[in-house]
Amino acid sequence: MAKPNLLLVPGLLCDRRLWQAQVEGLRHSAECIVADVSAADTIAGMAAAAIARMPPGPFAVAGLSMGGYVALEVARQAASRVKGIALLDTNARPDSAQASEDRRRMMKIAETDFDRVVNALLPKLLLPAHMRDAKIVAVVKAMARDTGVAAYCRQQEAIIGRADSRPHLAKIACPALVLCGREDTLTPPALHEEMANAIPGARLVVAPQCGHLSPLEQPQLVTMNLVHWLSGLAR
Repeated sequence: MAKPNLLLVPGLLCDRRLWQAQVEGLRHSAECIVADVSAADTIAGMAAAAIARMPPGPFAVAGLSMGGYVALEVARQAASRVKGIALLDTNARPDSAQASEDRRRMMKIAETDFDRVVNALLPKLLLPAHMRDAKIVAVVKAMARDTGVAAYCRQQEAIIGRADSRPHLAKIACPALVLCGREDTLTPPALHEEMANAIPGARLVVAPQCGHLSPLEQPQLVTMNLVHWLSGLAR
């Protein structure tokens, strides 16, 4: 049987390196295609560009954080083609007024001191133990540097303008995995329980010793759960 096509969507300031362990670990389970989320300034635009990269026919989609917002939009734009959805360290709610204000403040700082923005973000993304892991920190900083200020600002605008996905969750009719780090402070487990309870038949996984960047912080656990989820698509 042919392997399913899997669209992997990175989060804010992330690129294909976020999913590197999964691309390697899933090579027998899926044909992985990583979306480029650096060019558009709306979630709808990111979703449309990601869908355009996929071969014809059905596919599954997995997204982390901002990538989760994109994955939910992909499931709306290509409802007949999406055969599975995995939502990692993300949130179905719209941006709060306070969060939008904070984002605009950080965008202003980024124009003159991008390193300050990246350094302020790191402890929100990673568990303290992983902040001491030079390899993980280097990957996160490299992704941010290569994404750059202009794309960062586009991404923040897209996040500010995102839709409230909660009314759409009950309509998701394909196998769904909802996964997050137990110590994720940006999108805590309660937000994932909310999504898992609203999506019919969704499976919830809370990863121990893990912050917001679960594919980097707990790569084997994430890969194993994606394999399990993908095996359910064939049934």
